[in-house]
Amino acid sequence: MPLTEIYPWLAILPPLIAIGIAIAYRHVYAALIIGIWSGTTIMSGGNPVKGLSEAVELCVRVFQNPDSTRVILFSGLVGAVISFTQRSGGVQGFVSWLSGRGRISSRRRAQLMAMAVGISVPIESSISILVTGTVARPIFDKMKISREKLAYICDSTSAPVCSVIPVNAWGAYIAGLLAQQGINQPLLIFFKSILFNFYSLVALIFVFTLILVQKDFFSMKNAEKRAMEKGEVLRKDSMPLVSPEITDLQVKSGVSPKAVNMVIPVLSMIIVMIAGLFISGGGDITKGSGSTSVLWAVLSAIVVAGLMYKKQKIFSTGELTDLFFKGVGGLIPIASLMILAFALGLLCINLNTGAFTASIAKKVLIPQIVPFVIFIVTGFIAFSTGTSWGTWGIMIPIAVPIAAHMDINLLLITGAVVSGGVFGDHCSPISDTTMVSSMASACDHMDHVNTQLPYALTVGLFSGLLFLLSGFIF
Repeated sequence: MPLTEIYPWLAILPPLIAIGIAIAYRHVYAALIIGIWSGTTIMSGGNPVKGLSEAVELCVRVFQNPDSTRVILFSGLVGAVISFTQRSGGVQGFVSWLSGRGRISSRRRAQLMAMAVGISVPIESSISILVTGTVARPIFDKMKISREKLAYICDSTSAPVCSVIPVNAWGAYIAGLLAQQGINQPLLIFFKSILFNFYSLVALIFVFTLILVQKDFFSMKNAEKRAMEKGEVLRKDSMPLVSPEITDLQVKSGVSPKAVNMVIPVLSMIIVMIAGLFISGGGDITKGSGSTSVLWAVLSAIVVAGLMYKKQKIFSTGELTDLFFKGVGGLIPIASLMILAFALGLLCINLNTGAFTASIAKKVLIPQIVPFVIFIVTGFIAFSTGTSWGTWGIMIPIAVPIAAHMDINLLLITGAVVSGGVFGDHCSPISDTTMVSSMASACDHMDHVNTQLPYALTVGLFSGLLFLLSGFIF
């Protein structure tokens, strides 16, 4: 007999354990595993051995949901697209094409160019950061713009942009989590919630405004002053990040880089994604299956890329196969995270965690301030763990039922969770996007964190006020 029938408060224990361990040890995988195990132990009447067996079975049952399975497959397969376009010279060719377009005659234009490049590659945050950093770094150095400013622009045009685009893994993942909570048309709900993704939207407006007015403050102002007056784009004695991933993504020897080797596969992915939504929705894109569409999209990109490279005699069939598994293998951690996140979501449904949490929230919170509280709590967890995706996996199973039981606007709550995840991730020194931004811009990692943090907190404060105000309006 589940212990929750005797002690209802145990329903909230598994996500609390996951959150506590994630914050204390900053390891979201271990946190999710232990959280799931504790929940299945509760469901097994307090038997930890049976609970461990049930935890494994729960992860297996994730694949009984076709939408969840498709999203997990997509998240691994997109790694093959990234490895194909990098190794074939597509990314480098794209970089060369952009660098040769027009004259970058001022600091403002250089920064606007970097932001435009970042926004133009919204499919995956890391590739957006890598392309932006590679294109802009030599231009920024020439214009005496600090590496810290480049890292900030890279960071601010990756996760914030990806989190407001439904036709990528981010949108599919969030829609998958919503679907786990029994939400009808989850992709449509995510799409409509974009207007309430205040942090991401304000962050983009904020960086654009800073570029236009050419005014910085706090530590970023000092970095820019150093670069302009002394020509030092890096702080003296700084230690720029050097990642082995850069070496792994070198163009194959003897291959001439061509932009089309990246542009065509990525365009095919976007086109098939949209077509998939149209077909699976019976002619209505908003009713289409996001998980089905993204899977079709990434498979089409892999096929198109493979055929292109074979025709150009860039790779043999064996080389394509090796690249495919190398790319997929590189994203196994993300796929694993998804499995654990989906499993915790299923567990919370079985334990009625959301209903119990909502009953407590009703007693201590007025509905109007719940979106603000959700934003702050989600941001704190993402900051502590360094991952927005893992945080969404913990928070959406809690936030969605609260919205239902307290009659709170679901779009506002979804926006608060997504915003909080991006906010915390943006501030965290252990975030993967923060690290990749430091790497792509060849910047000292802690210099990037210290210069970006005041900007992220400024945007976070304004976003929090918007959630507080929206709670009383919507």
